[in-house]
Amino acid sequence: MFTGLVEAVGEVLDIRAGPQNTTLWIKTPFEDVNVGDSVAVNGACLTAVEIKGPAVAFDVSQETLKRTNLKDLKRGSFVNLERALKVGDRLGGHLITGHVDFTATVESFSDRGLHRELVIKIPEDHLKFVVEKGSIAVDGISLTVNYIRSSKVYINVIPHTYENTNLRYRKVGDKVNVETDIIGKYVIRYMESFNFKRESPLEAMFGQ
Repeated sequence: MFTGLVEAVGEVLDIRAGPQNTTLWIKTPFEDVNVGDSVAVNGACLTAVEIKGPAVAFDVSQETLKRTNLKDLKRGSFVNLERALKVGDRLGGHLITGHVDFTATVESFSDRGLHRELVIKIPEDHLKFVVEKGSIAVDGISLTVNYIRSSKVYINVIPHTYENTNLRYRKVGDKVNVETDIIGKYVIRYMESFNFKRESPLEAMFGQ
């Protein structure tokens, strides 16, 4: 589990693609990551499988490559990094599982005074999981949805977030990883399971 507060921006040192698995070697500043630890890389939960000094290797499955922008990485690419949340840590962002739902296209990324406005276009079938003033994870960053227009989500980015994440390298047309709020997904899934003539869950279980 993660919070969406990016701890560092790492650099991709090497990519070794195999028929069933791809290994990413990433330069990190972490001194306490061990083999077997979970680290969010652009919001995708990966497991450290080998460590050589500041370089950490992560195995990436075909399913993860299919669902995320990790398949677009090249040597020299910059990725957001966050170590797994420890019990008792402060939850400064929101609960993020590290299971990316889909990739979204950057439609625009423009200055708004000191801040910037990020606009991403998301698939229609995922819009129900996104609400205005709710939380959304973009490349592993916990952000707040300002508003939604059609299939576009408008997000304010403060200077600190821009300067301390890989958002400063993003441009129009890029693909970003998106994980919608897990609480909202469970609530909607629960409500959809009670599709009895718009009955409430209690009515569905116990009758009118």
